[in-house]
Amino acid sequence: MPISAQTPAEAVGSAVRALLRGDGEPPVTIPRDPAREAARRELSKQMYHENDPSWFQRALNAFWEWVGKLFDAASTAAPGGTLGLIVIVAAVLAVLGALWWRLGTPRRKPASAPALFDDRPRSAAEHRAAAEAHAVQGHWNQAVQERMRAVVRALEERALLDIHPGRTADEAAAEAGRALPAHTGRLHTAARSFDDVTYGGRTATEESYRQITELDRDLERTKPRLASTAAGNRNHSDSTTDDNARQGASG
Repeated sequence: MPISAQTPAEAVGSAVRALLRGDGEPPVTIPRDPAREAARRELSKQMYHENDPSWFQRALNAFWEWVGKLFDAASTAAPGGTLGLIVIVAAVLAVLGALWWRLGTPRRKPASAPALFDDRPRSAAEHRAAAEAHAVQGHWNQAVQERMRAVVRALEERALLDIHPGRTADEAAAEAGRALPAHTGRLHTAARSFDDVTYGGRTATEESYRQITELDRDLERTKPRLASTAAGNRNHSDSTTDDNARQGASG
């Protein structure tokens, strides 16, 4: 039999017989250790390892073997065996899918909200024009951002807000609400829409853009409540009360 066709077991037998066979002399008994060493040397030859799996295949086989053992252990512990384990896994995947569909892709929330405006100052009219251009193309995220910037810039141009380049949308809404208390809730809603689109990874809608646009137009027609006017009204009320009290005492 050609040596290339020998199996490892046959090769070991040949090696052992070669050691046991002398030059026509009767066979001798070889101790176990030398026989084992001869077999090891014979099996270490390259021709016996030509069809061995690669290291990647061995690693892959080991991985799947580990997965199989893990699955068997889990199916043994789960109620109902393998079928019960499949039901549990399917239920977990269904819950995770529902959460992902409801909440969207998780995104890391920034440590602090960046500034509302970028480094290039623009007027309220320029922000409005940019917002309308985005709205025409259906780019609602950019349209919401630019319209919110137009709202804040217009309030700055009317001196209802101090010019503060590092101001956030929430800060602008809080400050504007003190001068325009009737619009406090809508200002905070607009700021929240801006934050959701810019930092929260959410997608704006046409409705949210229209709401901010209506707010912008309403603010243009609204007169602010000035602190001096409020104080004057309060002083006038106090004066009227004192006059009435004096008239009552004299009467």
